[in-house]
Amino acid sequence: MFARKTGMGALHRAAATILAASVLALGAAEAHAESVKIGLVTFLSGPAAAPFGVPAQHAADLMIDAINKGELPAPFHTKGVGGAAIDSFWVDEAGPVTKVVQDFRDMVERRDVNAVVGYVSSGSCLGIAPVAEELKKLTVFFDCGTPRIFEAAKLHYVFRTSATATMDSVGAARYLMTEFPKMKSFGGINQNYAWGQDSWHDFEAAMKDLKPSLAITTVQFPKLFAGQYSAEISALLASHSDVIHSSFFDGDLESFILQAEPRGLFQESHVVFTTGETVMFRFGSKLPDGTILGGRGPYGVLAHPSALNTWFRKSFIEKFGTPPTYPAYQMANALLGVKFAYDKAAKAHPNPSQEQVIEALTHAKYEGMGTEIDMANGDGHQAITDTAYGEYKYDTKTGQPTLTHIVYYPAACVNPPANMNSTDWLKAGMPGAKCK
Repeated sequence: MFARKTGMGALHRAAATILAASVLALGAAEAHAESVKIGLVTFLSGPAAAPFGVPAQHAADLMIDAINKGELPAPFHTKGVGGAAIDSFWVDEAGPVTKVVQDFRDMVERRDVNAVVGYVSSGSCLGIAPVAEELKKLTVFFDCGTPRIFEAAKLHYVFRTSATATMDSVGAARYLMTEFPKMKSFGGINQNYAWGQDSWHDFEAAMKDLKPSLAITTVQFPKLFAGQYSAEISALLASHSDVIHSSFFDGDLESFILQAEPRGLFQESHVVFTTGETVMFRFGSKLPDGTILGGRGPYGVLAHPSALNTWFRKSFIEKFGTPPTYPAYQMANALLGVKFAYDKAAKAHPNPSQEQVIEALTHAKYEGMGTEIDMANGDGHQAITDTAYGEYKYDTKTGQPTLTHIVYYPAACVNPPANMNSTDWLKAGMPGAKCK
């Protein structure tokens, strides 16, 4: 009888061991299959929605579907992020910064997101960054170019996978020096908030670094989303500037072009739009030939060829009927950064923690759509990339917008080094810049 009890005890112990192993295996499988919840934010309404928010939204929807299905080209061809599917939802960025910040708090405190990816406006990012640090939530900015984000504070939970306005301004200045070496004067019109002020500040400094004899003619700062620019256009025309610089984006950019072109501003001056790539396919023949356009990096028609870029452009056009512009590229690269970090962290830590993902993204360098993303600045939280500019030309035979006289600038040529902020770098004459 004793022997039978002992046998039954061994049997029970064996069964318990098998059951425990099964539970552990099931738990591990369930942990591996858990989703990563991401709140996505961009302009879904208002004047910035059509040129910025909608392309970014389209890109995110396309990318998340491909990531979850494992349909991206190598090296991002595995399913999910760290093996987990992305579960996402959208929040509209439109509205005052107080509303944008409250929406962020809601995502973190009530909707329990693992990460937030988003934001076009520099004002939004300046408002969100300290709150993300307060709430200790991984946050990846995909656009908002003001350099102040990482130069004003050391951030742990916040990343930006696109370069800053300094790159845009320095690239524009270098391009103008190459294409119009005889210019003697320049002016500008920029939106009166962080993005516009920083863009003009850096452009002015870069132009003076490269050619100190240049005269500044007029500097216009209309309010954000003003929509009407009659007085500013009159001032620009009266200035007879060789070059006019503008970092206008969204509906402001489109309104300005439609109002300035009939009055002859594009014939009077060479005009450079640092974000102008977004209007190429929307405006077609309405955008004057010869306008100088940038795309906040080598994105859109300026993108470097790669298997990733080929897949992205082809898939985007097939799904949405129009080519992806730079906001779409920037959103795609932000999500690639999330995938890169989760995948890297998961190799050493299955079902990685937020801290392990943050560690993986800090100082990361990965292949992006159109360019390499190098998280070199901001203590490893701020990306630098190369950039490019070209002159607009509408091809009347094909009915397609094109860029000519394209010049590429490596990241080390147009971004400050990791040990200097943008203002100090420009004041010092851009020391250490490495330009081909």
